[in-house]
Amino acid sequence: MNTPHTPDTDNGRRSDAPALYCPLRTARSTTLNVRGLPYHLMQWGEATPGQALMVMVHGWMDVGASFQFVVDALARLGEEGCVVAPDWRGFGRTPTGGADCFWFPDYLADLDALLDHLSPDAPIHLVGHSMGGNIAMAYAGVRPQRVRRLINLEGFGLPATRPAQAPGRMSQWLDELKALRQGDKALKTYDSAADVARRLMKTNPRLSADKAHWLATHWAAPDSLGRWHILGDPAHKVVNPVLYRVDEMLAIHQRITAPVLAVEASHNQMAQWWQGRFTLEEYHERLKSVASVRLEVIDDAGHMLHHDQPDALARLIQSFLG
Repeated sequence: MNTPHTPDTDNGRRSDAPALYCPLRTARSTTLNVRGLPYHLMQWGEATPGQALMVMVHGWMDVGASFQFVVDALARLGEEGCVVAPDWRGFGRTPTGGADCFWFPDYLADLDALLDHLSPDAPIHLVGHSMGGNIAMAYAGVRPQRVRRLINLEGFGLPATRPAQAPGRMSQWLDELKALRQGDKALKTYDSAADVARRLMKTNPRLSADKAHWLATHWAAPDSLGRWHILGDPAHKVVNPVLYRVDEMLAIHQRITAPVLAVEASHNQMAQWWQGRFTLEEYHERLKSVASVRLEVIDDAGHMLHHDQPDALARLIQSFLG
């Protein structure tokens, strides 16, 4: 099913709110059946024989539409190939399928099935941000023949774990599932899309008002009473009961054959997130397991670097693919 994408109208937006960002390339909203789920995709352009498809996968509590600014920046550089950005299961307009927790193997399987639809016979350029970058790195090691170029945007991986943590992590998982059933993990709602935009700008002070108001209508949607809800299932807040095993992930990374562009923001937020449990230096050490890596840093950018500096990111992408 292919339909023009028209964001929800914000009936609550104030008259003094800034104009929405005006996309240079218009996305088409597409739905594909992927492992029994109606997977929502944003698609810019049409596939061309002989030209590699670019697939962009978003991070935690984000949506495929989040890549609009980079797609536009690529267009300004003359790079207007076909780009597809899915909403992961339980994010955006892709439903959960009734899940009360989410597993990384499901994301890999979803991506694999999605590529069976989109590019069954040719490798793709794969771009992943944050959680999506972690998934992209794992997928490129498990299915190396399907990825031509890999671009990892702040997909650092996770702190190492120890076997002794397993009982406590499993117990925490059970407790959080119970809290989810009781409604204790509900996401905050908002009066209007303008309030959603202000939340986005508070989280990322570098995000301009026009982009924030545009993103708000893709990142959230109103209910029948006009209350705006984030398009992310609260089950994503449930801890993963499976420990992150660095040795296993490094073994997967060693099988990556595609050249990798690893992009970081100048504002390193890892210290804030992990409180010393995982550092940028450890991430760089792990990258040594990948055969071919080009590491780049984008100035005046935070974790959402595809929002903060889309033009600088587009130039790096163009250089890497060229």
